[in-house]
Amino acid sequence: MRIRQGDERDIPAILGMLDRAVAWLVARGRTGQWGTQPWSARPKGVEQVTEIVRSGTPWLAEIDGEAVGAMTLTAQPPPYVPPAEEPEVYVHLLVSDRRFAGRGIGGALLSHAVAEARRQGVGLLRVDCYAGGDGRLVEFYRGRGFQPVASFTVGDWPGRLLARRV
Repeated sequence: MRIRQGDERDIPAILGMLDRAVAWLVARGRTGQWGTQPWSARPKGVEQVTEIVRSGTPWLAEIDGEAVGAMTLTAQPPPYVPPAEEPEVYVHLLVSDRRFAGRGIGGALLSHAVAEARRQGVGLLRVDCYAGGDGRLVEFYRGRGFQPVASFTVGDWPGRLLARRV
């Protein structure tokens, strides 16, 4: 696996990963996180992904030259999360391609986020995620050193803010 810096040309690949993640979630009856429609079929979804990629530094995980995971790092959280009281690196839109499940893609991207925070001399790494359903996503982050620090809702979407010292 190789992790490389991405750019706007990677948006179609990121949307493809998100579409496959939605299909995987729907097949398991887990529609609360991202609904039932593919991201690429929702103009607002495409706009949101485009803005996230443009507003930060996208990173892509590749296996044999194929994009299999993505995240964007920024110096500030999204508008629905209060800013930290210190410099931070914020993980946006972490996604891995479900066709490559079990290969540690999400963990590798988060390890890269830790390395980037250290490289920048920043001691705080934060991320938010869907906190509904069975709680497996929150546990995924906890298993990688993040601790829950706050709960929030956006409309009817329950979220959890997590942080990790680096």
